[in-house]
This record gives sequence, C-alpha cells and structure tokens, in this order.
Amino acid sequence: EHTMKKSSSLLKLALCTVLAASMLGGCGNSTKTETTAAAESEAETAGETSSKADSADDSYTIGISQLAEHGSLDNCREGFIEGLAEEGFIEGENLTIDYQNAQGDTSNASVIAQNFVSKKYDLVCAIATPSAMACYNAAQGTDIPTIFTAVSDPVAAELVESLEAPGSNCTGTSDALPVEDQLKMIRAMMPEAKTIGIMYTTSEVNSISTLETYKELAPKYDFEIVESGVSSSSDIPIALDALVTKVDCISNMTDNNVVNNLDTVLAKATEAGIPVFGSEVEQVVNGCAASMGLDYVELGRQTGKMAAAVLKGEDAATIPVQVISNGSLYVNSDVMSQFNLTIPDEYKDSYTEAE
Repeated sequence: EHTMKKSSSLLKLALCTVLAASMLGGCGNSTKTETTAAAESEAETAGETSSKADSADDSYTIGISQLAEHGSLDNCREGFIEGLAEEGFIEGENLTIDYQNAQGDTSNASVIAQNFVSKKYDLVCAIATPSAMACYNAAQGTDIPTIFTAVSDPVAAELVESLEAPGSNCTGTSDALPVEDQLKMIRAMMPEAKTIGIMYTTSEVNSISTLETYKELAPKYDFEIVESGVSSSSDIPIALDALVTKVDCISNMTDNNVVNNLDTVLAKATEAGIPVFGSEVEQVVNGCAASMGLDYVELGRQTGKMAAAVLKGEDAATIPVQVISNGSLYVNSDVMSQFNLTIPDEYKDSYTEAE
C-alpha cells in the first residue's frame, strides 16, 4: 500500500510537471525545443533525482540553455558534453540532456530557465551571459546548481561574489578576449599600420569594457584606436562608411550586434581595401583575415568537467571560476592572400587554418 501511494504521488508530480512545462512553453513560441523522449521519461520519475544513492547506476538529467544559434556558442555546448563524457557522464547512458535555444531572445531565456527549475533537473548549464543570469535567478531558493560558460564578466553580471569564491550555487568559465595577443598579431602582420578601427554597440557593457582594454594597450604596440559606436544594426552601414576612411584595418570584438552584421562589415572594408581581424575562429571562417581567438570547444570542455565535479557532490559555491584568456592564431588563407598578408615567422608553427 505504501508503494502504491508513492507511485500515485510520483504520477501526480509528473502530471503537474508536464502541465507546468506546457504552460511555460506557450509563453515563448519561438523557443527552440529539443527535449528528447528520454528527458520526458526522466521527468516522470522526477522524485528520484532529489535522493540519489552514490552508485554506478545513477542517472542524471540536466538542462542546457543556449542564448542563440552561434558558432562559438555551439562549440561551447559540444565541448561541455564532451567534458561530461570524459568524467563518466555519457548522454544516452547515465545522462539525459534537455537542450533549449532562446534564439537570441532574453524573454525566451527566462522561460527556459523557469521550465528547467520546475522539472527539478540535477543541474543547468547556461551558455552566454543573459542565459546564465536567467538560470541563476530562476534557481534561487532551490538546490539546483547553475554552471555557466562564455560569460565575460561573471562578477559584473552578479552571478558570483568573486572569481575565487563564487559564494552561491553557481560557477563556470569566463571567456576574456586576448586583446594584447590580438594587437601583437596585427602588428606582426601589418608592420606599417598606424590605426585600428573598432565598431561597438553602445548598449553592450562587455563591448565597452573590451574597448577600454584595447585603448589602454594599443600604445604599447604603436597603434591608435579609432572607435565607432552604434546603437542598432541600422546604424552600421553609415558608420562603416566613415570608419573605413580613417583606419588601416578593423578589429572585431564579440559584440553581438556587430557580429550579426559581419557580412556588411566585411563588404565595406573589402571595398575600401582594408582587412578585418576577428575575435574568434567562426568570424575567420566567415571572412575575417585572422584572429587570436579562444578555443570555445576547450572552454566548453572545461565547463563540462566542472559540472561533472558538481554532479559528483562538490559544492559549486566553492569551485573557482576558470578564466580562459590564452589566444590561438586562426587564419583564413584566401583572405590573407587577398590583402597580401603573410603569417609571421613566430606563428608559423602554431597557427590553425579556419575551416
């Protein structure tokens, strides 16, 4: 009789979970849903997730919330899953993953986060700052840990108290752009260049912070930074027309608005006869000449290992945030040739062709 009552309770819980999920899903129709049948099955036995024994037969369900469909963010997700697998948490065996994409909409990110929490998942992974903030806020008052990746400044985002001691049930990895490595690389490729143009969106806090780093370090490499601030994508073409007449090259950041209009940036710069340097491998694949970019698969892999440690019982509040800032050279040989750029000797043994 006790078993029957418990089964009845679990069934009621599962029905409530499904109902809550369907109500939340109706709030954001543009949200990409890839919940597997296995995830739905796991939700039906949600009661088991809160009191697992420490045995090899444990199974876990986690949610991954990704802000947008973007090459580097996709790489983070792939690396994250690889990192978990390397630590024994293998999708389809003892791990079920509910992957959701907010399609760049912060309101969708909030719905996704609330849905994950309502299902009482063992852990949530958030890729990019808005998704991380949504998951962190939704998980407040629960024991569900949030593990983030691709967050430039987790302290400013109020996800952690400090990088060394997060202080709450939230930790992860940060992607600090290797600005000095980028400046050094541009100087080596363009020894006669004097000015670097940087376009940024005035409402993106991370872009403003990175721009200040560029301006601080540029004199060390005898560069002058010529900045161009825009408020929306519609401002970009006119701003570019002015910028390309003043600079020897352009260096991109990870400004979402600018990267979403990379084709326009490349077209205007090419017409003016100046190269564009990217900030990540995906930008180089799409037409930038080169970049001292981060390896986002590796960033995700390290995040996956941190998540595995939490699933094994470590307290996220005491796991320091890992900041990845060492850049690797990625080049697009076709674009390099177009602008008569060559790979400097010091990089010939360490660069990667972006494909």
